[in-house]
Amino acid sequence: MPEMPGMQMGHHVSGMDVTGAILLLLWAVAMWAAVVGLWYANRTPGKRWVFRASAVVITIGIVGQIGHLQEHVAQAGYWIRHPNDPAWMTPWGSGLAKGFGQVDTSHPTLGMEILHLVGNFIFLAGLAAVMVITRHSRSTQTRRWGKMGVWMQGIHGLEHLSLTLSVWFGADRAIGLSTWFGATQPGPGLSTYRLWWHFIANVMGSYIFSMALYHLWRERAVVEAAYRLNPTAPVNAGSRKPSSGLGDTSPQAA
Repeated sequence: MPEMPGMQMGHHVSGMDVTGAILLLLWAVAMWAAVVGLWYANRTPGKRWVFRASAVVITIGIVGQIGHLQEHVAQAGYWIRHPNDPAWMTPWGSGLAKGFGQVDTSHPTLGMEILHLVGNFIFLAGLAAVMVITRHSRSTQTRRWGKMGVWMQGIHGLEHLSLTLSVWFGADRAIGLSTWFGATQPGPGLSTYRLWWHFIANVMGSYIFSMALYHLWRERAVVEAAYRLNPTAPVNAGSRKPSSGLGDTSPQAA
């Protein structure tokens, strides 16, 4: 695959680069630990803390994907101005990649592959949290969009896993859908195809995530109703207020 500026073994790697990479990895691990724990705790309805905790994980996933998406937007913007240049990363992206690259310095592009793998799994954890929070609201639009996002981002995550492992195991170039399984020769053609493949995948994934969040906001009363120990009345999908007996108890259509 094309080399990334700043990804060569001879370039200086600062303590901040390594610390940032470790913290990002811990972020991903913590999110997935939370998702697994919340999924297990959410086997039965009526636990309001699961609803609140799932909402926090979703919010953290939003923050992570904003950072992830801006990297791809910046790369696309650079390509528009310099379409024949080698692939490029932002300074902060390059620093994190160099930090991850310390795992095995014999593969110059491994750090970049690990960085994008970790970023995608943070995004996937946010989508998985949508599935957790709607576990007892299976007929909602929120869950449909969340399921769509988990499938798409799951495939995207497997793509990055393939790219990462193929580089780590010593392949001449990264192997995956975005590199035509390593059949494309390094150069502007490969850089262009891979850059836009991942840009489009991230834009589509972000749109699906946004739609899941939009419907979660509209259907929040329905979703939250499953977490009340003694729901007093059914709530229609799209209602803005929960019918908990506090204030106006009549559901209002969005």
